[in-house]
Amino acid sequence: MRWFIPILAIFAASQSFAASPVVRDGGTIDIGEVTYRLAGIDAPAFDQVCIDDHADSWACGVDARDELAKLVGGHDVRCEDLGPDSTYKKWHVGNCTVEGETSSLSQLLVRQGFAVNQQSSAQGRFREDEADAKDKRRGLWKGCFIAPQEFRGWQKDAPLLGGACRGDKDREIREVLFPYEPTMPSGCSVKGKYALRARVTGNIGIYHIQACRSYPALTRPDRWFCSEDDAKAAGFRKAYNCRPITRPRI
Repeated sequence: MRWFIPILAIFAASQSFAASPVVRDGGTIDIGEVTYRLAGIDAPAFDQVCIDDHADSWACGVDARDELAKLVGGHDVRCEDLGPDSTYKKWHVGNCTVEGETSSLSQLLVRQGFAVNQQSSAQGRFREDEADAKDKRRGLWKGCFIAPQEFRGWQKDAPLLGGACRGDKDREIREVLFPYEPTMPSGCSVKGKYALRARVTGNIGIYHIQACRSYPALTRPDRWFCSEDDAKAAGFRKAYNCRPITRPRI
């Protein structure tokens, strides 16, 4: 029976529990010191904009975050750690479930229409849930939106999704989904700008914090992030003209 203890220890190490998990956005959650992307789904970035069923601009990324927070509802959450995230190694991919639930948070979000099935993922097994949400126009599907992955890649010609998309308003819709002057979400002051020169370092854009000399001059950022980690996870690197943060001596 000597094998029982180490196997149990390995199993325990792959699980994370939290009484008060922190929801970052519609598809990302902090448990203790580990940040997990929810496995098998693609959820809107916090700053993503959609169009609702009344043809109005809609902060769908904020609502997706709120939907995940509502699903968590202050309960304990368990995450099976599936390893480092392929985009940002500091974060991990997790199959996360709320205490008392049999369905994962990933499946619940797709079922409610606030995330889409991640087709390229081995964990992408929510096609039926997505089809049902689409058919019943739940969440994102009630309006018009760009797939989250296409939004993060700033693919302005990406297919329009949702029940409220109108072919005769294609240009006007895309101007809303990719705003020229995006509104800063509350508490998210990190500015991001897509830039070809960022590809030299394997990134898609550059982010600017208030300690950067370039921050005031960047009046029309493409993206807003709530933290430097969020910007890095989206494929942005820090501007080179930022002052180092000095910590007060104790």
